[in-house]
Amino acid sequence: MSWWSVDATHDPERASWVESAQGHGDFPVQNLPFGIFSIEGGHPRAGVAIGDKILDLFACASAELLLADVAPLCAGETLNALMALPGEARRALRHRLSDLLSDPAHRARVEPMLLDAADCVMHLPARIGDYSDFYVGIHHANNIGRQFRPDNPLLPNYKYVPIGYHGRASSVRPSGEPLVRPWGQRKPPEADAPVFGPSARLDYELELGVWVGPGNDLGTPIPIGAAAEHIAGFCLLNDWSARDFQAWEYQPLGPFLAKNFQSTVSPWVVTPEALAPFRIAQPARPQGDPAPLPYLHDGDDQAHGALGLVLEVDLTSAAMRAAGHAPLRLSRGPASNMYWTVQQIVTHHASNGCNLQPGDLLGTGTISAPEREGYGSLMELSSGGRDPIALPGGEVRTFLEDGDEVTLRARGEAAGAVPIGFGACQARVLAARWAESG
Repeated sequence: MSWWSVDATHDPERASWVESAQGHGDFPVQNLPFGIFSIEGGHPRAGVAIGDKILDLFACASAELLLADVAPLCAGETLNALMALPGEARRALRHRLSDLLSDPAHRARVEPMLLDAADCVMHLPARIGDYSDFYVGIHHANNIGRQFRPDNPLLPNYKYVPIGYHGRASSVRPSGEPLVRPWGQRKPPEADAPVFGPSARLDYELELGVWVGPGNDLGTPIPIGAAAEHIAGFCLLNDWSARDFQAWEYQPLGPFLAKNFQSTVSPWVVTPEALAPFRIAQPARPQGDPAPLPYLHDGDDQAHGALGLVLEVDLTSAAMRAAGHAPLRLSRGPASNMYWTVQQIVTHHASNGCNLQPGDLLGTGTISAPEREGYGSLMELSSGGRDPIALPGGEVRTFLEDGDEVTLRARGEAAGAVPIGFGACQARVLAARWAESG
């Protein structure tokens, strides 16, 4: 079976006996994402989102409702063991879960293992060994590049190499945990020397996160034709950026304090199988662009390697929430605005023999559309701070203020398929803190 194949678990006629799953915007029975949750007084454990409920996988395993070879992997406080499963085993688990949640014959045994999602706390889905962030959103790269190099926005390597850098795994946090405004060095244009203080140009970045599956041994690259089997799932990723720190520190080695203070992920891992109906062809490269080097080129990947997702960003301020204003939609655009596929990202990362491990996290980089309504950061929307954005109630923004809350969402939509979503990736900005020594 091909990694983009549609099967009975995607059937639009398949319905769950879990009432809230019918027509659910994110988690119908055609989705079945994995996550780690806890209830008050309980330990974190694996679950599956279905409508407004969470199916307790540990309870299912204990009741011998799951396949014998998979059941022990559901006992941990992370999904790393499940992420390490080969694709065929993960697909078999999906079929079993789909059957349990759609066949009324299973309802009496399974229903007691459902919990209200509203009563649960979501955690990071995996113990993240390493986190790498890429820069494959070509429209974002062009938009940012033009602000610094109007005549040459893209550097010469961009169309040959999936550009990336190594981020900080320890500061990745799940949706709902707040962001404390970071401190760092910045050099105002009129100043002779840098100053140290809270970031004045705090920004969000709209990205997809890619969870690594089985991985590879050190020294053994992952060929492009096999890269999809090393992807355990996807999430939303907000790779917060302190633009003022970044402008000062990024040469010659790239981002450091501008990026490592926090990244926020949506807590549900949407599997490659769930996204099969939303696989689309990678957009053709513009005339005159170089073809990918052979190690990054695969016909199946070019035909099915992009994702037909719609990405959205909303903002609320403290004043908006107090006044009862609805969130302001900042952007909406397709996830297909990536110059490289996620499979090419995986292959390039491992091409020098770097070993990827189950639970590692990769970021796509900011995904922006060609048009302003699809820009994936305030740096683009405000033209580097020159064009303020009007909020309901008379406020304006060029960058994020304390009390602002950013929410990312994604939705898969395709003809003949039941739409699915990723759940929210959300965090609120808190004021900067500083602990005086002594």
